[in-house]
Amino acid sequence: MTHSHHHHAGHHHHRHRPGLGGVLREIFVPHSHDAADSIDDALETGAVGIRAVKISLVVLGCTAALQLVIVAASGSVALAADTVHNFSDALTAVPLWIAFALGRKAATRRYTYGYGRAEDLAGLFVVAMIALSALIAGYEAVRRLLDPVPLEHLGWVAAAGLIGFLGNETVALYRIRVGRRIGSAALVADGLHARTDGFTSLAVLFGAGGVALGFPLADPIVGLLITVAILAVLRTAARDVLRRLMDAVEPGLVTAAERALAAEPGVQGVRSLRMRWIGHRLHADVELDVSPAITLADAHRVAHEAQHALTHVMPKLDTAVVHAYPAHTEVAAPGTVGA
Repeated sequence: MTHSHHHHAGHHHHRHRPGLGGVLREIFVPHSHDAADSIDDALETGAVGIRAVKISLVVLGCTAALQLVIVAASGSVALAADTVHNFSDALTAVPLWIAFALGRKAATRRYTYGYGRAEDLAGLFVVAMIALSALIAGYEAVRRLLDPVPLEHLGWVAAAGLIGFLGNETVALYRIRVGRRIGSAALVADGLHARTDGFTSLAVLFGAGGVALGFPLADPIVGLLITVAILAVLRTAARDVLRRLMDAVEPGLVTAAERALAAEPGVQGVRSLRMRWIGHRLHADVELDVSPAITLADAHRVAHEAQHALTHVMPKLDTAVVHAYPAHTEVAAPGTVGA
């Protein structure tokens, strides 16, 4: 006896404050991560993701443009490295924007799971841009160590470092908060990237201070420190994005799902539970043991209620396929379909 149940989540909506005031509140006011406060509807999460990348693109673009003007006037390699990284960080918003837009398209007969995986592929682009910016920053720092260039306009350089910190930290807060709420590893990775940029922008202040105190090599040395910081965030971002591409999920999610399923009346055991992220949405495939004495209708009810319980503990669950088997039967071999 087998029962398959397919469910599309998305009945829970979360209202957002429109306008500039709502944007500023969402960036700076702490936000709850409770299940009841998350955004569950697939179309709504896509719209929120697009909104996040639009805002971050504008903020980082303006930040990098201001820094570029000061780089041209001062010749600071540390500031140049930071500016290059800020421009690359701004550009990572473009593939994420495209990915979120694709993710809102309906599934087709070719792409039966939809287009959510485009978001994970965009995460690879984020990782590649972080790696590229580390390479450029390191090259420029070494070149200036071997061929020092006098640093001018130290006050402006320091101001540019502060501008970089404020712009990046604002974007980091926004990206990370939105990314966690909608379950987007790519957006969270991009937020962590921006946060590292923010703290390395503060390091530009130390470079300018060192030069002002009579240590001209402070500027390229800070450029090398920025490169090391970029490599550190590259490791974290690459790990998170590659885990998503390998269908990894947080073990705590699996444990919570198993407990919720096992606690349902009529469920004698959880044979198997497989979960994976596609973009920022979860998908699950469950096999349950039920009493062999119950009717097909009762098995249907048990599976339906178990699936309903699963959606309560997994707010970002998009689809769940639940199979109910008589508890005394042998487990079907992988790849076979119960009858």
